[in-house]
Amino acid sequence: MDPEPFEVGRAVRDAINILSSSRNGVQISEALGKIKCYLGGTENEAPLKEREEFTHVHFSAFLRGLVSNLSPDWIEFLTSDQQKELWDSFFLEGPADQAFLVLLDSIISTGPSFRLMKVINILERFLQMGGMSTLMWEVCHQQAQAGLPMLQETLLNKVVCLPDHLCNKLQGNNLPIFFPQNYFPLLATEIIQVLQRISDSLRGGLDCSISFVSQVLGKVCMHGRQKEILNMLIPRLMDLTKMDCIWQRMCWRLVECVPDRWMEAVVCGFVQKAPGADVLSRLLGNLVLKNKKAQFVVTQKLLLLQYSYATAMLQNLLGYLALDSLRRSLLIKVLKELLETWGSSSAVKHSPVEQQLYVSKAILICLSHLKEPEIESNGQEILTSMMGGMKCHLDSNLPRVRRLGMIVAESISSRITTDGPSLKFQYEDDDETRELKSLLKQTAPLQLPVTDLPNAGRNDSSSATPKAVSKPSGNPYPAAPAVPEDGSDLELDSDDDLIPHDMSEDKELKMKAPVYIRDCIEVLTGSEDMDKWEATMKILESLIRRNSATTREVSVELAKVLLHLEEKTYIAGFVELRQRALVAVTITDPVPVAQYLSSQFYSLNYSLCQRMDILDVLALAAQELSQPQASGKNKPWSTQSPCIQTVPGSDSSQDWRRIVDERIKNKTRHLVKGQSLVEPACGPNKFSSLAGHFFFPLIQNFDRPLVTFDLLGDDHLVLGRLVHTLAILMYFAIHAVAAAAMGKSLLEFVWALRFHTDSYVRQGLLSAVSSILLSVPSERLLEDMTDEFLETQSWLADVAEKDPDGDCRRLAWQNLLLMENLLKKLRSIPY
Repeated sequence: MDPEPFEVGRAVRDAINILSSSRNGVQISEALGKIKCYLGGTENEAPLKEREEFTHVHFSAFLRGLVSNLSPDWIEFLTSDQQKELWDSFFLEGPADQAFLVLLDSIISTGPSFRLMKVINILERFLQMGGMSTLMWEVCHQQAQAGLPMLQETLLNKVVCLPDHLCNKLQGNNLPIFFPQNYFPLLATEIIQVLQRISDSLRGGLDCSISFVSQVLGKVCMHGRQKEILNMLIPRLMDLTKMDCIWQRMCWRLVECVPDRWMEAVVCGFVQKAPGADVLSRLLGNLVLKNKKAQFVVTQKLLLLQYSYATAMLQNLLGYLALDSLRRSLLIKVLKELLETWGSSSAVKHSPVEQQLYVSKAILICLSHLKEPEIESNGQEILTSMMGGMKCHLDSNLPRVRRLGMIVAESISSRITTDGPSLKFQYEDDDETRELKSLLKQTAPLQLPVTDLPNAGRNDSSSATPKAVSKPSGNPYPAAPAVPEDGSDLELDSDDDLIPHDMSEDKELKMKAPVYIRDCIEVLTGSEDMDKWEATMKILESLIRRNSATTREVSVELAKVLLHLEEKTYIAGFVELRQRALVAVTITDPVPVAQYLSSQFYSLNYSLCQRMDILDVLALAAQELSQPQASGKNKPWSTQSPCIQTVPGSDSSQDWRRIVDERIKNKTRHLVKGQSLVEPACGPNKFSSLAGHFFFPLIQNFDRPLVTFDLLGDDHLVLGRLVHTLAILMYFAIHAVAAAAMGKSLLEFVWALRFHTDSYVRQGLLSAVSSILLSVPSERLLEDMTDEFLETQSWLADVAEKDPDGDCRRLAWQNLLLMENLLKKLRSIPY
């Protein structure tokens, strides 16, 4: 019999009492059958009013009673398929939101038992049978009818955090369906099902809210699960939005309704996962124009505040702004802000090189999307920003930063300047350079009509002027002389019949080079014979090394001549020949020449190039003097290994830093079996007794500005080279008597400049610390410089964590490891 009207509450209470007191399968089945009629779908279903009262008022309480009375005594009852399906149907066919909350709350509050395993199995079936899509669909209807916000917030948290709850509860016994890598793709599939039902509802003229689905998507992305959910969601949305305007509007609305606090995670996920700018435009629409948070993320945060994203993401993002006429104003705004950041001297000094590369890529991609009217209206402002930024980059001490400035300035000039010559620089053509230049060319999906880009072909920065286009009817070689078809008098003047003279046996006359050092000085200072001058330059180094006694008599004079020597005529490798000769003079007569060069470094009327030449010569001479030599005679430094290369344009600090790294590696003890290694050459370190003459004159006057030379001011490039040179001298002074004094002075020097804004200088300071740790005896280091050692250790920890330059952080960590090894070594020594 059907239950009496308005007796739903009593029927529920009676059923719960039977479930709690009886273990008779027949009684339990009858009690559940009576309640089943309130869910509908049966032959004797209850009236609509009673069904609504049951689902809205009593359903959650009944489910909790159903779960709380589960015990091992029910095993016999649940072995029957019919009775098991009856029991499961209350969770799978009733209101999905209430069933989900009861199941999850029961799992969280229940300990290991038969009841827990049964509830977990029901939740697994709930997910497999599309319970999540039903749940979200019900909430969307509730939102359209102004449902309960507290219930919706609870559901949102439970839906998104389901894997966390199950993992914490079940730990090693968790089911695969609850793993994040399986659950969130399933949730994406359920979202598509809900959107399909919303689409059908809209086509039927019924209103429906999508905000709960947007909240689920936003919270999942905010929890760091963009990859799992968007890898499944975006391909399906791409297919569904291709030809259906309703699906496009639903997709736009799906993202627009994401709360602002989660908008960044969703937008970043879409930008990274979309395969192209056209797809991104179809999925997001004009989101950046409707939502201020999304606009901030797209135009500011992803471009100026972060730099870890791939180039493809930048192309998607900026291409998205360029594909719609309403969004192109944001593209111009972004380009100007990028140029402002790129041209900031503070940003160039304090930003990591990786971030500067990221900004440079974004600028070039923006340039590739500019149309001619936009170039005409904004070209002058762009060129003005480019000039300031180019100066900041060219002033940098880092070769990579200078090259970035050259490439970007060259690209802007070629893109903006339509008439007249454009900028052209010489720089190394490596993979990074080729990638940057390729960004000026749009990819196929982003190409606009040819009529919109009349100068689109002029994107290659390798040519300063546009290529000439020949007319179809014109002569392709207008400059070539016309050749007469018939015989004429021109043939009489031809030289083709002349027989060439045989010059195969001829030999080039060689200029006799000087054989005395004084003659070389005379040729270099006064001779106008360029052949003799060239021959002298090529023979000078070997002549100096063969005539040591004569060289010592005129060593300072010869060093002065070479330091001021300019290239009178072209000689291949002139800079290297001059440098080799200076090094040879310094090796032959170290003390007076080193004192002379050190004094000239701080003198007036020298160019920055000459001052850096002095530093290179001192470093190379120190290296050669420190090398062990089997014979008593000096060997040319060019044949020794390892060697510090200081050819102009190269970074000498990288070469000697490699030597330091090798030395650290060599200090590690390796136990191997096999053939014995060849014993390296050994001999006295000649630099040990000379280190002070090289080191102390260089370090004593660094803080005294001259009229044309200020190390602590604008001449930070020379300061960086000075710091690296002092580090090299300290490194080669190992076992020297003056090593401890040199180390103490250098540590004070480092401490005075430790907060320098230039990253190249900071790299030199950190390299100097490495040299101190490797060259100064550890006992002297800790006894004589205890306070300095501890302060330096604290500073290094701060640099390793906070310095924006990656090389500085690496060097800081290396120094901290060296310090730790020194302390361990001292602790192991018995007293």
